[in-house]
Amino acid sequence: MPKLKEMAKVIRSKNAGPFYLTFDILFDNDKTYEIAKRSGIINRQLISRVYHIPRSNIEVIEYDPAYAIKITVVRPIPSGGLDDTDIFGAQQHAPLLDIEIPGGSRQE
Repeated sequence: MPKLKEMAKVIRSKNAGPFYLTFDILFDNDKTYEIAKRSGIINRQLISRVYHIPRSNIEVIEYDPAYAIKITVVRPIPSGGLDDTDIFGAQQHAPLLDIEIPGGSRQE
């Protein structure tokens, strides 16, 4: 099975205000986007397991016109808080890179 990093054109994370993080997964075309979307693998349960946060603090949005999946989560520590290790949230997408997508194929 191919990994998400082999199918998506862009996988990134960033702050969505001081209390939220957002993850953007963008695909080059409708074919790879539809495969990832139909697999159902990118969901609240997966994000909860990967990031150790409650499902109630996670929103997953599929946005067909942009071939994108957007994930928003409540930050466990506010941006800039004493224990914050990534003030801009730009390093948080790494655990998503190796997610395996059933039925997918690698980007050419």
